[in-house]
Amino acid sequence: MHVDIELPLGRATALQRLRAQGFCVLTPAALETLTGMPLDAFDMMLPYWEELAPDLHLKDGGHYRYRRHGCFMQTLQPGQLETVQHRAHWQPTTYNALHGGMERWFEPLSNEMIHLPSWSALLVALGELFAKLRAPQGGRWYIEAHPFRIDTEGGVGRPTPEGAHRDGVDFVAVVFIGRQGVRGGETRVFDAAGPQGVRFTLEQPWTVLLLDDQQVIHESTPLLPLDPADPAVPAHRDTLVLTYRSGGFQAPA
Repeated sequence: MHVDIELPLGRATALQRLRAQGFCVLTPAALETLTGMPLDAFDMMLPYWEELAPDLHLKDGGHYRYRRHGCFMQTLQPGQLETVQHRAHWQPTTYNALHGGMERWFEPLSNEMIHLPSWSALLVALGELFAKLRAPQGGRWYIEAHPFRIDTEGGVGRPTPEGAHRDGVDFVAVVFIGRQGVRGGETRVFDAAGPQGVRFTLEQPWTVLLLDDQQVIHESTPLLPLDPADPAVPAHRDTLVLTYRSGGFQAPA
């Protein structure tokens, strides 16, 4: 596996990296170029991370994860993004041994957030990029959106309690929103067909990790507070995870 991490400007470079190594990292400047939106337009989403609801489905008994969930359909020709009626998030146990096989209902996304111009620009631009690498069945992507906050109130926070995994989709985008008062949270990406892998830490807001879910597996290491002696200090890591799947949403048979 190659170890080229940060991506210079240019859609062509993103496609080359995804084909060659199954992942790439868009810098914030590259995200601006890809979407045609300035970073301050994306900053309008930030207040909605203060409104995430507790994840009540954690099987490890933790209380460290806050999230919401929404689904969309992107029809590439003609270009159209539709909001889908709120539905459960479901994965088979083959992809998520910890939480697979469960219909997990999360609080829906804020209506105000999904109507921001930057929201649709982000989802549409990523979908168009992924389609150039592998066109979806019927020219349509089925997109799930998960804004996450992982905190360390219980001493440790686990961004991926299921461990290194695939998501059972075609492509994944992990948009880094920010971190405060924590250490850890290292991103690890491995070749799905072998032991090769890379590790790095996302640190700059609006950096985006792009993953070909058919080529690689991924995980993030646990978070620990920088100052465990002072629980009053906010300690958390925020991300937005977007998954793109061809042929329909994952659902029980």
